[in-house]
Amino acid sequence: MIHHATQPADLAADVLVQLKHWPGAPSLAVVGPEGVRGCHDEGRVYRLASVTKLLTALTLLVATEQGDASLDAPAGPPNSTLRHLLAHASGIGFEEEKVRATPGARRIYSNRGIDLAAEYLSAQTGRPFESELSERVLKPLGMDRTSLAGPPSKGGMAPIGDIARLAQELLRPRILTKSVVDALSSVEFQGLAGILPGFGRHWDNSWGLGAEVRGTKEPHWTSPHNSPVTFGHFGMAGSFLWVDREADLACAALSTVDFGPWAARLWPETSSAVLKCYRDRFPHPTPAGSS
Repeated sequence: MIHHATQPADLAADVLVQLKHWPGAPSLAVVGPEGVRGCHDEGRVYRLASVTKLLTALTLLVATEQGDASLDAPAGPPNSTLRHLLAHASGIGFEEEKVRATPGARRIYSNRGIDLAAEYLSAQTGRPFESELSERVLKPLGMDRTSLAGPPSKGGMAPIGDIARLAQELLRPRILTKSVVDALSSVEFQGLAGILPGFGRHWDNSWGLGAEVRGTKEPHWTSPHNSPVTFGHFGMAGSFLWVDREADLACAALSTVDFGPWAARLWPETSSAVLKCYRDRFPHPTPAGSS
């Protein structure tokens, strides 16, 4: 848990004002390459809902890098691969395995697809997915209070401190390899149309291998001022994590109130305040050798 007394700073006033408009008891952390820049922590362990997909996808990507899985292995419906499942391009539906499109033809957001991806890895290694997640991602990142209490697509539980560690790693990889984070956050199957849950149809519904990529989507759950390369995920438990490499910032929020119209309105406003308060406060380091 992040303790108030040990934080580098409380949240900037304008961000805290925004957070006070949220219902329930939310926690929020703003993260830069060096760590947490500001935090409000209610001291809770929260449901992550679909933010869990980032952890599940990272587990699969680490396994492929270590030679225990293959992105091009058959998985899911006929002609689908692990790559299709992670990118929500396998063609199967939201919660069931009914095939609704040819693999690679449409972006159909699918909890079942992510769960099938996790089942594929367990079949390869002979170990429960919870063990794979713990050994390949949670323990290396020091996410000691994060657990999987339900399906790999949406069953995660964590405090804000652990999600802040994940945010820092995704912003500036130190333990995970750059290639793993790039695979998570680089668009796969360019130009696929599909529905972004809660925000409607987008003709270019960009996703990496596990993370949603902002691109040109409007409306969106991040700020209109976030860059197109911003990536992350939100969850129906009122949770989100975005990483904006152009701003050199990440922001994570966890909530006790499920996603609804309040979140569609307040999340972009809060993210705008985060960018305004923190983007220019810490200048980007000058690369070695430049003038």
